[in-house]
Amino acid sequence: KRRHLRGDAIQFTNRVRAERPDMVFGADIIAGFPTETEEMFQNSLKLVEECDLTWLHVFPYSEREGTPAAKIPNRVPKQVRKERAARLRAAGDKRVSDLFRRAEGTAANVLVERVDADGNAVGHSEQFIPVVIEGAAEPGDIVPVRLTARDENAMSGIKTNS
Repeated sequence: KRRHLRGDAIQFTNRVRAERPDMVFGADIIAGFPTETEEMFQNSLKLVEECDLTWLHVFPYSEREGTPAAKIPNRVPKQVRKERAARLRAAGDKRVSDLFRRAEGTAANVLVERVDADGNAVGHSEQFIPVVIEGAAEPGDIVPVRLTARDENAMSGIKTNS
């Protein structure tokens, strides 16, 4: 059972963003938990907007034998679960696209996690934006870059001196 309320999440994200306006949040969201109505689902979609959640890990509810949730009646049909999960993912994809658009042309620090087959450094910015940096850097390096281009999955960064 969750021991927090919707209002707690909204209050927390607002409080943190008052201190750090560039903060980006993510969440794990289950679509179609037993007894979930369309109205409840709409509240989940609304929470994505109200908290400006960007990085969503969405999955449709699936029964696991022997768990308390498996005993709850009023199961949401599997097709509805999948459809709701798709709608949540689309909301998350839009948020990521908006974040990439806002970030293009800005400076960021990227933690290098690996080097790809082409010798480019690959990592994430402070906002968890996946970034490919042209040129060499070692895993563990924090590289200042200017974010120069984007596609649906990552951004490109050019090393800067600052």
